[in-house]
Amino acid sequence: MSPEATPDPYADPLAFGQRLQILRTRRGVTRDTLGGLMGRSGSWVKALEAGRLKTPRLDVMLRLADVLRVRDLSDLTGDQSLHVSLFTGPGHARLGAVRAAVDTLTLATGREAPPASHLRARLARAWAARHSSPHHREVVGALLPDLIRDAQLAVRQADSGADRRAAQAALSEVYSLSQFFIAYQPDAALLWRVAERGMVAAQESEDPHTIGVAAWLSAQAHRDAGPGHFDAADAVTTAALAHLTPLLPDADDGVLAITGALTFEAGYTAARRADTGTAWRHWDRAREMAERLPEPYFHPVTSFGRAVMGAHAVTIAVELRQGGESVRQAAASDATPIPSRPRHARHKIEEARGYQMDGQPDVALATLARAHEAAPETIQYNGYAKTIILEEVESKAAARRRRAAELAVKLGLLAA
Repeated sequence: MSPEATPDPYADPLAFGQRLQILRTRRGVTRDTLGGLMGRSGSWVKALEAGRLKTPRLDVMLRLADVLRVRDLSDLTGDQSLHVSLFTGPGHARLGAVRAAVDTLTLATGREAPPASHLRARLARAWAARHSSPHHREVVGALLPDLIRDAQLAVRQADSGADRRAAQAALSEVYSLSQFFIAYQPDAALLWRVAERGMVAAQESEDPHTIGVAAWLSAQAHRDAGPGHFDAADAVTTAALAHLTPLLPDADDGVLAITGALTFEAGYTAARRADTGTAWRHWDRAREMAERLPEPYFHPVTSFGRAVMGAHAVTIAVELRQGGESVRQAAASDATPIPSRPRHARHKIEEARGYQMDGQPDVALATLARAHEAAPETIQYNGYAKTIILEEVESKAAARRRRAAELAVKLGLLAA
């Protein structure tokens, strides 16, 4: 039976095992793959789906939701009192304006488009503001509508091939910035629309760095869609690296950095597959590229540079479910500050995942509190942070339960 022919787990009163089977099938994940990612077997998944095993504990349920990228915990549990968005954050107040700018067809207008150099200067300021602000979605969301419209207009009014390629490069970068804003908001179709337009504009620009950035974001979108999309993520990454690698002997810092970022992305996806050797091998290659960059270099889109490699090591260990190694890498990475509030907050969330796996929930909660201090909007939209907090809200330790509840209120998971 095709996934389209199965009952709707969001509407019909189904048992947990039926819901699990439908969601797994729709994500294109086999029982063996899901079992492997859970540290179990395909027969364990089959027994859950058949109802031969009882409904799992909350921590197992949250892990299943993580692997299958379930949008709302109630979609998996069937409990309509558990409406908790995990990997979809709240819709930002500026999402509608950004969507309208993306969807508007820019044809006839009496306004002259700004030159590509002006767009690039505005983009540089926007990236700098994103990295420095604790409320980065608010800042970026305010800038994007005009940037999107002006970049579209610049492409349409370009007089020469060179001008058009430069405008396409700027437009692609605007879409890249848009993808950061839209990610984890409740409009998956808009995210894919922006990712695809960014890739098309990048190819039209013929600029290697622009193509690399668009590919990096496209690979992330595929990977974050769940195991059924890992092959697509790998295909995009492999194609981009094949295009960029021959350019490295004469590459500038930007091309070297995006090649390093893509190399790490290949390792990230391998870690999601639980392929330990391939994951660390790609991390090693990415680190070699980072060490070729100047000490303070920090790529404005991917955050790639020497400062982020420790954070990347934590991510690889966490995705491989190596709790002890995650903690060891976290201790080493803290020696190198990351010059970006949202990226620093994301790193703290990854550290918290490692501490949680290592059986240190109090340290995990304290680390999430630091992530919230650095960039509240990052943790508010992060499913892994929500998972840890929800798990500890039910802790038997009163002090831990109270700390988790305080964070849950800040994130809007619990009423004040």
